[in-house]
Amino acid sequence: MPVSWFLLSLALGRNPVVLSLERVVGLQDAARCSPGLSCHLWDGDVLCLPGSIVSAPGPVLVPTRLQTELVLRCHEETDCDLCVRVVIHLAVHGSWEEPEDEEKFGGAADAELEEHGNASLQAHVVLSFQAYPTARCVLLEVQVPAALVQPGQPVGSVVFDCFEAALGAEVRIWSYTQPRYQKELNLTQQLPALPWLNVSADGEDVRLVLDVSEEQRFGLSLYWNQAQGPAKPWWHRNLTGPQTITLNHTDLVPCLCIQVWPLEPDSVRTSICPFREDPRAHRNLWRAARLHLLPPQGWRLDAPCSLPAEATLCWQALDGGPCQPLVPPLPRENITVNKALEFPLLKGHPNICIQVNSWETLQLQECLWADSLGPLKDDMLLVETRGPQDNRSLCALEASGCTPLLSRASTRAARLGEQLLQDLQSGQCLQLWDDDLGALWACPMDKYVHQRWALVWLACLLLAAVLFLLLLLKKNHVKAAARSRAALLLYSADDAGFERLVGALASALCQLPLRVVVDLWSRRELSAQGPLAWFHAQRRQTLQEGGVVVLLFSPGAVALCHEWLQDAASAPAAHGPHDAFAASLSCVLPDFLQGRAPGRYVGACFDRLLSPDAVPALFRTVPVFSLPSQLPDFLGTLQGPGAPRHGRLAERAEQMSRVLQPALDSCFRPPGTPGTGRGMRPEAEERT
Repeated sequence: MPVSWFLLSLALGRNPVVLSLERVVGLQDAARCSPGLSCHLWDGDVLCLPGSIVSAPGPVLVPTRLQTELVLRCHEETDCDLCVRVVIHLAVHGSWEEPEDEEKFGGAADAELEEHGNASLQAHVVLSFQAYPTARCVLLEVQVPAALVQPGQPVGSVVFDCFEAALGAEVRIWSYTQPRYQKELNLTQQLPALPWLNVSADGEDVRLVLDVSEEQRFGLSLYWNQAQGPAKPWWHRNLTGPQTITLNHTDLVPCLCIQVWPLEPDSVRTSICPFREDPRAHRNLWRAARLHLLPPQGWRLDAPCSLPAEATLCWQALDGGPCQPLVPPLPRENITVNKALEFPLLKGHPNICIQVNSWETLQLQECLWADSLGPLKDDMLLVETRGPQDNRSLCALEASGCTPLLSRASTRAARLGEQLLQDLQSGQCLQLWDDDLGALWACPMDKYVHQRWALVWLACLLLAAVLFLLLLLKKNHVKAAARSRAALLLYSADDAGFERLVGALASALCQLPLRVVVDLWSRRELSAQGPLAWFHAQRRQTLQEGGVVVLLFSPGAVALCHEWLQDAASAPAAHGPHDAFAASLSCVLPDFLQGRAPGRYVGACFDRLLSPDAVPALFRTVPVFSLPSQLPDFLGTLQGPGAPRHGRLAERAEQMSRVLQPALDSCFRPPGTPGTGRGMRPEAEERT
């Protein structure tokens, strides 16, 4: 990818010395040697096959050290690519071995050594380069004259120009000879990245941080790099200095790219696409993909980016189940997004759907004709297969597979095989597709009597079930009423500790066959309707259902009752937006004054917090229980005639007592603490 001088200056630093990269002109690779050596670069790349290490027959050339240098390979003045130059340092390894029987051969051996000493050395040096996704191997032929052949001594170096790489890439370089006489050399290097752009996560969002000098003016564009057709712009700005841009994570797609360029005449634009491997981007791409029907027989898959997907047609039966793929007529093939495609069908049908699969995983399924042709139909799809010599076979596509007609299978299509053949021959089936390989037919199934009888039998069974349930409910009316009895809890919100105690009691009562209603669990309705209207509605519903209203007395509640009893004509204002107790006294008092409270109301207070004798006499006309000491009697009264035996009540009461005790203990502060009032709110203390 061409890299502009502006971006290279940002990537490599602002120091002019660092920026003075050597420029290599031309597209061809090249090699040169240090003085005294001769070298030749083979045309084209070679296979990277190091092979096994072999013993050297005598002095051989081997690579001893690798060096790299960044250069620019330029096609034009401003069209340059970053390139890695590799320098291979060579040395002589090993020496000629003297003959074992030197005395026997004498002068002949000396002559052989002298001949070897006057010979030059030649080596084939392989240079391997990897920088994802690029991998290359080149072969260099190097020759050293005899005068430079000194065992164990360096002879010079070979320079290769050059391997192209991207900014920020990690490159790996190996060098060895063929044949290989020692372990290959290797070097790993991280090329400079783009410090001007940092992509980081900010919670659910993504931040693009551009770190450039304050006076630098540049253009920034976000676009969709589509494989089919030109890039589609999405966002563009001309900016100055460092910038931070926030992208919503739902906007990320794999082809979203960033393009930057200096605001100068004839500047080169450089693009990067940092979200190609981002899992969120791939999920967003499928969420954004849409299938569209293009009348009369066309369709299109719209998506911001190209999709590695295949499309097939399938048949969706009315009774549910997976959509059955139709191999003919639409073969599996890669989809071209944002392009109109044609169905090879004669007619459309609401049960024909399109499946889009990626890596054998279903991503999209749309029954495109459902909008124009109505809902799914109870039709049977017949698949006709045509073979050589006019051989034809028919089967019906079902959830278990394609069932041959007139077979002995116990499926719906097999039972109606003869009728389906008659419908096909009489022209009652709709032909959807036809070619030399076969045909598809949709045959209506809603006319057969057995389906109507099935519906009648189903209706009879439902009616019988309803009658049975009604008889069962009538027989167990008292027991059912007890199990579903409602209990409305009213209390004065003296403080947070008392509210927690009430919440613990309500939660414990929910373990019984009771429907518990308390304002703690209905704050939203209470705020919307108001305390008086909310209590009035709940009281009426509770009493109509045969339930009971539970008055939980506390010091604050007793104080409010005294106020109402002293002056019933003027109702004091409620203490807070959720204080249903103060608002409810105007409805509760008439029931007690007119003698309608017994059987409909129950009183309760908590041990050590309030004595039952402290409850006003008017409210003691109904049972008042002290909790948790009188829990068994309290539970029996709440559940009414359907309450379980005494032993079972005692067991439940013991369990509830263990739940209530911690909440009750938290209502008491240590002695001597300022403001000790046994849970009474300041407002209640002022009234008393």
